[in-house]
Amino acid sequence: MAIYIIIGVVVLILFYGIGVYNRLVRLRNKSEESVAAIDAHLKNRYDLVPNLVETVKGYASHEKGTLTAVIEARNMAMSATTLTEKNEASNAFSSTLKSLFALSESYPDLKANQGFLDLQNQLQKIEEQLLSARKYYNAIINDLNTMIQTIPSSIVAGIAHFAKQPYLTIEDEARSQVKVKF
Repeated sequence: MAIYIIIGVVVLILFYGIGVYNRLVRLRNKSEESVAAIDAHLKNRYDLVPNLVETVKGYASHEKGTLTAVIEARNMAMSATTLTEKNEASNAFSSTLKSLFALSESYPDLKANQGFLDLQNQLQKIEEQLLSARKYYNAIINDLNTMIQTIPSSIVAGIAHFAKQPYLTIEDEARSQVKVKF
């Protein structure tokens, strides 16, 4: 009788371990899928930039420093390989894009150009999709990291070599306090 109880407990522990392992694998796969979605949105974003730069170039040809900075940030972001590098490069790229759009404020003709406005709207949509993809990634990583760090699932995670994953963060510039002056 005692042997049946021991076998039953071992079987229950085994099934629990298999269930936890399968959930960890599903979460890891979802995180990889979300990274691929982020990559796709970033590619769309980076593909749009040469069109933006060409449009601005026609109106603000003497603003080469800003245009060059945008292209360099784009190239750096496209060559990033790890998720952390991609996130940091994307944040730097966002800063240069802000300077490009700030530049457009100085040129009323550019601001009124329909092609520029269309590109700006497309970029805004891509940014919203990218934000949603980042939120989804961070939610998946939160679930994965919670399972990896809580007992008893941490035991299975340790045996299967699952490691805590980083969250995607925003650039420091976006964290700074917004000052409104009238």
